[in-house]
Amino acid sequence: MSSKERRTVPPAAIELYNQYVHGEISRRAFLHRVQQFAAAGLSASALVAALTPDYAHGQQIARDDERIRASYVTLPSPQGHGFIRGYLVRPFSADSRSAEPAKLPGILVIHENRGLNPHTEDVARRLALANFMAFAPDVLTSVGGYPGDDYEGGQLFSGLDANKRFEDLVAAALWLKGREDCSGKIGATGFCYGGGVSNQLAVRLGADLAAAVPFYGGAVPDADAAKIKAAILVQHGALDTRLVEAWPAFDRALTAAGVPHEGHLYPNAVHGFFNDATPERYNEAAATEAWTRMVDWFNRYVRG
Repeated sequence: MSSKERRTVPPAAIELYNQYVHGEISRRAFLHRVQQFAAAGLSASALVAALTPDYAHGQQIARDDERIRASYVTLPSPQGHGFIRGYLVRPFSADSRSAEPAKLPGILVIHENRGLNPHTEDVARRLALANFMAFAPDVLTSVGGYPGDDYEGGQLFSGLDANKRFEDLVAAALWLKGREDCSGKIGATGFCYGGGVSNQLAVRLGADLAAAVPFYGGAVPDADAAKIKAAILVQHGALDTRLVEAWPAFDRALTAAGVPHEGHLYPNAVHGFFNDATPERYNEAAATEAWTRMVDWFNRYVRG
């Protein structure tokens, strides 16, 4: 799709895609309803192609980049599904200067509601190059892991017990914090589902979590804000109406609880604005600013 066509994609088409990837409508319904936008000068096939993730295009750090060391690790999750697998990335420089690996602050990177896709792994690699140890768990581990298709991943995700999914991520966070090559301080970030879980982990883990940076994630109940000890940096697209409308109440609850926090609403940005694998949602200016703020936040509260 050309840049001219991209500028004409209506917000309603992006919202339709959001409903699709969040499992609110089926693949068949998505493909049928997207036809309506052909009347606006867009071919349905071009629109579907533009809204479908292009993970190769969105990759910023190659999997075999010599500046990182990456591996897949499986760890126990007795309160969850028994075990969970994830993608662990450290900067090569942290392990190449002495016999003992450097102790780095750890960042848990939590995917959207479709499993550990290539975009989330790429975010983990970016954090490693910012001199963190990043771990991106896959809550689909118990059903075979991310299947290579976001819609299928979403279907698998919705079939899992929500409490066990969360316990898997709690296990992953505590495992990361307890590693010998971790400084003992960890943060969490995530996107949509992962953003909401970042907030929930702040409630559950208390002082065991130093900071959280939820991207377009749901807030926790007001009563739970008092349990948060982590510093919270909330990042929403200004056009993500539902979450934007909920932010002031979360802001008040965090303020009342004395939680260090900030909230940023990025102009002209929609839900999913950080994901450069989905060009129609991606907002480069907002994503760049949000990334800088996140790294600065983790440097201040997790590394500091």
